Amino acid sequence: MAGHAMNKDVAAPVLPYLARSFLGLPFLALLAACNMGAGGDGSSSEQGELVGARIGAPFTLTNQDGKPTKWDDFKGQYRIVYFGYTYCPDVCPVDLQRIMQGFAAFEKENPALAAKVQPMLISVDPGRDTPAVLKTYVAAFHPRLIGLTGTKEQIGKVAKDFVVIYNPEKSAGASDYLVSHSRTPYLFDPDGKPLALVPVDDPGTPDVDEGAPNKVLAFFEKWIK
Repeated sequence: MAGHAMNKDVAAPVLPYLARSFLGLPFLALLAACNMGAGGDGSSSEQGELVGARIGAPFTLTNQDGKPTKWDDFKGQYRIVYFGYTYCPDVCPVDLQRIMQGFAAFEKENPALAAKVQPMLISVDPGRDTPAVLKTYVAAFHPRLIGLTGTKEQIGKVAKDFVVIYNPEKSAGASDYLVSHSRTPYLFDPDGKPLALVPVDDPGTPDVDEGAPNKVLAFFEKWIK
């Protein structure tokens, strides 16, 4: 899979993987902004590795139907939050496909619990990811996956609040470009507090398939109550 793995020992708690490399960015400063709670090493089987982290804040964005959507619209629901973009050539569609395959299996196994979960894609490419573009894109993965976009300023604030870093790699005169961004598929609890990271494949461990749909299913079975 395209991309570069970060040092697991340093970055695993909050920013485990990147869609493309972010050399030189102050990862440790970003991690220091998150209070990881007791232990802080994500090793507890009883408490998610993000419990106590300062991740997330209220927002109002625009969904794939062009309607305003607020973070607080999902009070009482678990929230799967993935930051990416529709023009991503490799990592984003693979991550979303596998996460939503795991979710579909969970939905089939326990529809009542799955109904308490709202999966969402928040675009880091608001210039190209219009509601119409997002509508077609998210429908390809799961009927309940929603896509959210906004102005450049809105997305910048949401990314900061959710401890996500991104950078459009634009060249003068070029219409096509990539967007480097951190891979942080979050699971939030019904109170909107960060709980754990949804498993995705780490390109640094080619012999281990961390993001297999069955592992995503097991993750949901563990955390969705």
